[in-house]
Amino acid sequence: MAKKPLSAWPWENLGSFKYAMYGPLAANVMYSWIYEDSYKHPWCVHILIICALRGFMHQLWNSYNNMLFLGNCRIKQQGVEFKQIDNEWDWDNFILLQGLLATMACLMFPSMDDEFPIWNTKGFITLMLLHVMVSEPLYYWMHRFFHGRYLFTHYHSLHHSSSVPHPFTAGHATFLEHLILSMVIGIPIMGSILMGSGSTSMIYGYVLGFDFMRCMGHSNVEVIHGAIFNKLPFLRYLIYTPTYHSLHHSDMGTNFCLFMPLFDAMWNTLNRNSWQLHNKIFEFRGENGRVPDFVFLAHIVDVMSAMHIPFVNRSFASIPFSTRMFLLPFWPVTLMILLMMWAWSKTFLHTFYNLRGRLYQTWIVPRFGFQYFLPFAADGINKKIEEAILKADRMGVKVISLAALNKNEALNGGGTLSVNKHPQLKVRVCHGNTLTAAVIVNEIPKDVKEVFLTGSTSKLGRAIALYLCRRRIRVLMLTSSTERFQKIQKEAPADTQNYLVHVTKYQAAQNCKTWIAGKWITPWEQSWAPSGTHFHQFVVPPILASRRDCTYGDLAAMRLPEDVEGLGSCEYKLERGVVHACHAGGAVHQLEGWPHHEIGPIDVDRIDLVWEAALKHGFRPVFQP
Repeated sequence: MAKKPLSAWPWENLGSFKYAMYGPLAANVMYSWIYEDSYKHPWCVHILIICALRGFMHQLWNSYNNMLFLGNCRIKQQGVEFKQIDNEWDWDNFILLQGLLATMACLMFPSMDDEFPIWNTKGFITLMLLHVMVSEPLYYWMHRFFHGRYLFTHYHSLHHSSSVPHPFTAGHATFLEHLILSMVIGIPIMGSILMGSGSTSMIYGYVLGFDFMRCMGHSNVEVIHGAIFNKLPFLRYLIYTPTYHSLHHSDMGTNFCLFMPLFDAMWNTLNRNSWQLHNKIFEFRGENGRVPDFVFLAHIVDVMSAMHIPFVNRSFASIPFSTRMFLLPFWPVTLMILLMMWAWSKTFLHTFYNLRGRLYQTWIVPRFGFQYFLPFAADGINKKIEEAILKADRMGVKVISLAALNKNEALNGGGTLSVNKHPQLKVRVCHGNTLTAAVIVNEIPKDVKEVFLTGSTSKLGRAIALYLCRRRIRVLMLTSSTERFQKIQKEAPADTQNYLVHVTKYQAAQNCKTWIAGKWITPWEQSWAPSGTHFHQFVVPPILASRRDCTYGDLAAMRLPEDVEGLGSCEYKLERGVVHACHAGGAVHQLEGWPHHEIGPIDVDRIDLVWEAALKHGFRPVFQP
């Protein structure tokens, strides 16, 4: 269906280049700053500052809305999915539009070059009167008109396509709607200025206050306590709430107001359940959250990846992590926050999704990569992991799976430390490495006769070596310890022990095109691999792809089943809908209802069983030979 006039944004095909339209304003400011004694057009500075503050306002609300660990009163329990995030990607179009309209207004009215006073009481009174008497009823009726069949179908349905309210949803609308909204916000400001009572604080206060209220109303978290309305009932008609506006999205024939429910009451469109639902959310606050069936206990990888989380930037979190140079200025601030978390923070809820009626959550241990290799930090990290396991046990979680370094053998024996200390645990502790091993061995093509394995005596390396030798695949096991090699070799069936070969140098694999990296391999060490080699890996962090004539696999991972719901963030560098194999392994453990802990050494006999169970439940391999 062809788009109707003014439904599409004029710059929707420009992508990030749309921000170049701020260029003339920025150039004017720079020119005045460098070559002139005073600004000839001070409004250029104010427009740029206001636009930046508006973006920051929405980002703050985004952060608050996604801080699941605060235990806020969430209105809808669903998660925001990738589709909604993509649809709302350009949520800030309206800021650019209104910045351009403000520029046009300043050019049309030369008096705007004059400096406004900081404060003008008369201006504030005039502005509030214009807002209540003009903007509120104007928005109300325009909003009702947009719910007519034609306007809703071609214009307003875009805004209602967001299934879970979010502060960015406030900006997700068509060009025509935001033109009208610009008029709604512009009338009180221009009216006060033309009456000669404008002030700088009035403009800043009204614009930012308008955005604050819009963000609050579209938040999925209730922020106004019901007790306030119970003590001061008249406030119910003067200020709307997130719950009030959420009812408009579920019952679209009600609650049309801008910010004041008074106008819904006047014209008989006020939803009768508005106050009851608002009180109910606070009344059952303690029961507002469901108990998860499964928890994946992750950790922070490094400082840059700490900015790749929904409550920092939802858009970046929805795509695989990569280092973005423009974020480098925020690196020192992030580091300081992480150090503060090291001192005071507890394990916190990061993200969640739903699978077949079950709630799956990811919790974060507030420690990042290098801290796991500091000897003096081990006890503190183990304490955090133990506390998380005990918390999950008290809550009634069925399975908790340990990610990457949280199950390091040198740290806690792959989870055995906490399980041995608390033998009465009802929650099943799982390292998920059985499925990790299954993913790696099933990535290897059937015709491969020889592989080169680094990290060969680690927990995963041992299991992979024993499994492959049973398939009559020759495994070159790189290790400096003859004793550890022989111990693993003795575990293999007698007729397959000769398929395990002890090597101590990378040169031994110069004719082998299948490398499995379980230990960091430097670019120089990679140079011994022949052209066309594929590097499988289970080492954290992943090895550097230094050879253009070779291919590199990602960390062992699996694609979640297609019926997953509420998933809106990527797991580190993995693509959308893909999770690390240890995450998937814990989920499979829960889905199967296995009663045992999965800790310590990997049971090689269970590798095929776990793999088949994962496929049965709809998990799919990312890489297929």
